[in-house]
Amino acid sequence: MRHPVASNDVPWIGGSNVEPAYLLKYEYLKSVPVTAGNFQSHDHYEIFYFHEGKGQYLIGDKIHVLKPGTLIVMHGLTLHMPKSFEGHPYVRTLLNFDPGYFRAASEHVFSINPLQPFERLRNYKVQLSMEEQDEFEEMLRKLNCLYSAPDAVSHERFRVLCLDALFFICQVLMKPVKEEAGFPSEKEQHVQNALSYIEQHYMTDIRLDQLQENLHINKYYLVRIFQEVTGMTIFHYIYRRRINQAKILFLLDPEKSVTDICYETGFKNHSHFSKVFKQWEGKTPTQYRRLVKSQF
Repeated sequence: MRHPVASNDVPWIGGSNVEPAYLLKYEYLKSVPVTAGNFQSHDHYEIFYFHEGKGQYLIGDKIHVLKPGTLIVMHGLTLHMPKSFEGHPYVRTLLNFDPGYFRAASEHVFSINPLQPFERLRNYKVQLSMEEQDEFEEMLRKLNCLYSAPDAVSHERFRVLCLDALFFICQVLMKPVKEEAGFPSEKEQHVQNALSYIEQHYMTDIRLDQLQENLHINKYYLVRIFQEVTGMTIFHYIYRRRINQAKILFLLDPEKSVTDICYETGFKNHSHFSKVFKQWEGKTPTQYRRLVKSQF
């Protein structure tokens, strides 16, 4: 079914009595295509719902096929990247939020933690049934109406409905999950294998000959299909994975030295680490570490 397209992509604070901007991004029925290669990583939680079309979502070392009714919950810190296909619609709703607000708002009120799926499963995809799709899409429609309203009461109702959506996800994920029909193509499976290998060895020196030997695939063919599927070269992905791990280590231990993190994430010298880090993040590792320390 073709959906009307609406988008709200401006960060919004839902009321003056809330100190943090708990809602970091809300996009409803967004249909602008996305291109491969734009990996993301952040310290907030994300709900992704696919309404219509064809696409993929790469999360960590897993390639997920998207179809109408696909719901994904993401922890955020894991590298992730959506991909649409030319000639096919790509209609989705996206909700990024600060988990701290909903954790504080619910811990003294409810007996169930609404953030369980994000904290226990971290990154998880589920295919909603037709009945679940109808219920969740109606929630998203109401959320959009409340989000767009100018009055404070609507903003409060938006927050309450966000909590209800989180509990809906909890309820869905408590049910037994059926195995999905369909399998990745041979090309996607080869890339999946390469991603899994990189995930286990990114902190070491990885060479194309090593990938060829361990994955039993011609290295030149792997180079070509890897870029086709992910939108970036194998070594760009390895660097992105290392930088993402460095950011996680800075967040976990702001006192850890830049040099220690450089070597722990697979870089051989400080200057190369700093150059690549700044290329991806716009800041040197020292500047990023200083920023993280200021937030504690």
